[in-house]
Amino acid sequence: MAAPLVPAAQLRLSVAPMMDWTDTHCRVFHRLLAPHARLYTEMVHANAVLHGERAKLLALDPVEHPVALQLGGSEPALLAQAARIGAEHGFDEINLNCGCPSDRVQAGRFGACLMREPALVAESVAAMLAAVPAHVPVTVKCRLGVDDDHDWERFVGFIDTVAAAGCRMFVIHARNAWLQGLSPKENREVPPLRYDWAYRLKRERPQLQVIVNGGIATLEEATAHLAHADGAMLGRAAYHTPYLLHRLDVAWFGGELRPRTELLRALRPYVEAQLAQGVALKHIVRHVLGLFAGERGGRAFRQVLSEGAHRADAGWALVERALACVEPTRDAA
Repeated sequence: MAAPLVPAAQLRLSVAPMMDWTDTHCRVFHRLLAPHARLYTEMVHANAVLHGERAKLLALDPVEHPVALQLGGSEPALLAQAARIGAEHGFDEINLNCGCPSDRVQAGRFGACLMREPALVAESVAAMLAAVPAHVPVTVKCRLGVDDDHDWERFVGFIDTVAAAGCRMFVIHARNAWLQGLSPKENREVPPLRYDWAYRLKRERPQLQVIVNGGIATLEEATAHLAHADGAMLGRAAYHTPYLLHRLDVAWFGGELRPRTELLRALRPYVEAQLAQGVALKHIVRHVLGLFAGERGGRAFRQVLSEGAHRADAGWALVERALACVEPTRDAA
């Protein structure tokens, strides 16, 4: 059995929220892969929590815990109500998004725009903390700055203002957000990464929990951050190559690596329970398509699921057909 890298209480492996992807089916699968990771919902606007399809937006399977609800918004009173509802639904953390640069969030004055309004973020955090039980933390995910703002004092001033309101954990996507001229995809790739700012924040504010996010694609890259911060958050790497999550969980927290086929078959009871409730297979298996990325038979595995899961009669037998494409080979770690 592999020994844990450090005690679990001292670090955090997190899976980033991704719009239209990290639904409850995705999180159930990721929980199988990484029992110790903190999982996040996609960003949900406070107004949607208050007035939208709450049962769908806040769907939560008990196996997902610990899981954080990420909220978007800029009105403290509404964010407080949404945070209270999230806590009542069982979420273990409420996270305020101050980093998303999409046109939609700019039009609504939330996401990365909030980096320019630290007092408003602090007011929002204080209102949210007052609305949730003491055991539910309110955290913030942010960038280093907006557009060509590369002023360290402004960045740390934002952090200090929000921390003074009671926030003790910051997830730092270690690059700027460009509000004009770049698409959301380009905003994840073009602005240069500056992990040193996250590291410096942890050195100068050791009382805060600092989680590094952005551009992390391998076990080695994620683990290297532990020398300077309290943990790492994976985004698209966790989604497109999900077995990386399992490798990280074992490396950081101990245990034995399980074969990919075994992990996927462990999802069968959940899949069949969802099918019995009328959920189409395609909504679940879209999250497992990358499980055999880079492995022999991985392309065929993906093709079988992609082409067959949309059928009305698709069930677990289709997953077994896909697994037959990779089963003759020994699972590689």
